[in-house]
Amino acid sequence: MRTTGRPQFLALCLAGAVLLMTAPDPAPAGPPDDARRPPLDYPEATRGDVVDDYHGTTVADPYRWMEDIDSAETRAWVEAQVALFDSYIADVPARNRIQDRLTQLWDYEKFGIPFEKGGRYFYSYNSGLQNQNVIYSTPSLDAEAHVLLDPNTLSADGTVALAGLAPSKDGSKVAYAVSDAGSDWMTWKVRDVASGDDLDDQIRWSKFSGAEWTPDGSGFFYGRFPEPKEGDDLRAANFFQKVYYHQLGTSQDDDALVWEDPENKDLRADATVTDDGAYLILTLGRGTDDKYRILYRPLADLDAEPVHLVGDFDADYTFIDNDGPRLFFRTDKGTPLGKVIAINVHHPDPEDWETIIPETEETLLGANRVGGYLIAQYLKDARSQVKLYDLAGAFVREVEFPELGTASGFSGDRDDTETFYSFSSYTRPTTIYRYDLATGASTLYKEPQVGFDPDDYTTEQVFYTSKDGTRVPMFISHKKGIAIGPDTPTLLYGYGGFNIPLTPSFSVSRLVWMEMGGVYAVPNLRGGGEYGEAWHKAGTKLQKQNVFDDFIAAAEYLIDQGRTSTPKLAIQGRSNGGLLVGACMTQRPELFGACLPGVGVLDMLRFHTFTIGWAWTDDYGSSENADEFEALYAYSPYHRVEQGACYPPTLIVTADHDDRVYPAHSFKFAAAMQGAQGCDNPILIRIETRAGHGAGKPTAKIIEEAADEMAFVVHELGVPLPEAD
Repeated sequence: MRTTGRPQFLALCLAGAVLLMTAPDPAPAGPPDDARRPPLDYPEATRGDVVDDYHGTTVADPYRWMEDIDSAETRAWVEAQVALFDSYIADVPARNRIQDRLTQLWDYEKFGIPFEKGGRYFYSYNSGLQNQNVIYSTPSLDAEAHVLLDPNTLSADGTVALAGLAPSKDGSKVAYAVSDAGSDWMTWKVRDVASGDDLDDQIRWSKFSGAEWTPDGSGFFYGRFPEPKEGDDLRAANFFQKVYYHQLGTSQDDDALVWEDPENKDLRADATVTDDGAYLILTLGRGTDDKYRILYRPLADLDAEPVHLVGDFDADYTFIDNDGPRLFFRTDKGTPLGKVIAINVHHPDPEDWETIIPETEETLLGANRVGGYLIAQYLKDARSQVKLYDLAGAFVREVEFPELGTASGFSGDRDDTETFYSFSSYTRPTTIYRYDLATGASTLYKEPQVGFDPDDYTTEQVFYTSKDGTRVPMFISHKKGIAIGPDTPTLLYGYGGFNIPLTPSFSVSRLVWMEMGGVYAVPNLRGGGEYGEAWHKAGTKLQKQNVFDDFIAAAEYLIDQGRTSTPKLAIQGRSNGGLLVGACMTQRPELFGACLPGVGVLDMLRFHTFTIGWAWTDDYGSSENADEFEALYAYSPYHRVEQGACYPPTLIVTADHDDRVYPAHSFKFAAAMQGAQGCDNPILIRIETRAGHGAGKPTAKIIEEAADEMAFVVHELGVPLPEAD
């Protein structure tokens, strides 16, 4: 089964759980100015005397000591910050009502996209408020399904999550990975589908890797890193990944080394087995740039050295499937918006490549081969468009969708006659459809029942002009019939990085925000993947400021159009989006009414020294390069904090087990902001325990975080709340 998208190891920066927000229809406003609390008494944070020299520029780093997140001093500071936030949020009257409303709406059935292996179907399901989704298996979609994997039984607090799932080709076994407390580290295990029992096999120290079975189900390929030193597993940089083959029934110590590159510590590889079992494909990459080198070897020859086929980290080459010796790839070589090509392993020279699906006006995200078709998934102005082609590249048909939104799925094997996909929008919950490949008919398979009417809400797409004249799209969603004006509370959410597009998707928190009369706006900033590689590159390295300018211009557009005003405008982003918020609020603090930087990359001079941060230099650059240092230093949120400036009310969000974006980023930024704040606006940090960057977070923790964030926004913007029942 091939799937659309970039290799597993490039999932190094999450767009993240988009804002978790809430509440019902309007009524009295928030607290008047004279009812606001006195200035907060922030925990003391010692200013150290660390100073670094970057290419002749001296830069102070007074909170370097916070990078030791387990030191007694850091833990004491964290505990004091937790107590401060708890005290603040306990005094917000709307907090409990918000959580109640969130919980009420969150309690609906959630269905995953089914997929078939060896005549068995597998899918995920959540009855409503289960902390983790449960994996089911069934011999047919009409038969009774049984529970195959229930992560909720693995920990009392729901913090052990399923991080990967790979059924064998005959569907008799599944390799599955679990992660603890939100860490990126995964432990792979193997379960027998018929009995539900685990085998003795166990794989440790895997990260950013899938499991790829051999056709006979005797074993699988996987990637792992060297075991870190004791105590360094959440902080140390991850280098020298290797690919191994694990034979079932043997110890991990006996696994066969398939690929390594001891000369290049930053290279990593994803292993793929072709559906016909002929080849093992290795996709080599470094960093997070979509530029690869492809190696291959006959699968059956375990002693064969992988042979270079195409690419030298010059372009994207995402493997789709093969037709004998012809291998299909999605590439942007010479075509920034992408195309599908075929390369014959016996004649791999570029002049012998075949163009199967040429570049179009839309961005080609990827393609799957299912049955006798290539299913190509495009973005047209940041919304989904899906087209079917035959294997020769002849257009067959386009898939019709009910509205502007996001479709995903369309996976399967070469002998399938059906596929499944999900569709969602800002106002439509994720709905599952079965697609008949022969007729092109989409049949509703699973539709969630949420306690609201989607027809009561609307989404429009507008285009605005950024600082340098670039035309940028933005989705604006809200409840129909509300009065739009300067007093309209508005949440502006952004990301803008790593070639990741932000497309319409459903969230209970956003629904509740709109339910109480709020507007939800999402601009598609440069740095993302909405318009191909040129759009992505225009928001990277020395051009990263374009992303911040695009976001600031979105805020100015909403204000200039009379849709909101500064006192009613909140901004939020997570991960790279946390950087976005941090940069914009330090550059234009007077523009925003509240700011929520979540799990953000906030120290741009040292991010590459933690865990997988070095991989992000493809997008950000590195302070070790003089030109890139100047650009990074100019916008690094931690370093741009000015003593005595008046910053908007700010809630920084992080987690103590985040080994993607190390929590010291948020700790240092919070300490700097609290020490510099020149007015009474609160600067708070919410620190989650036993949680990571976002993936695998239990439902209970998601709802709690949502309620806290929403309560903060409601209080600080004076958002109207409904009358109590």
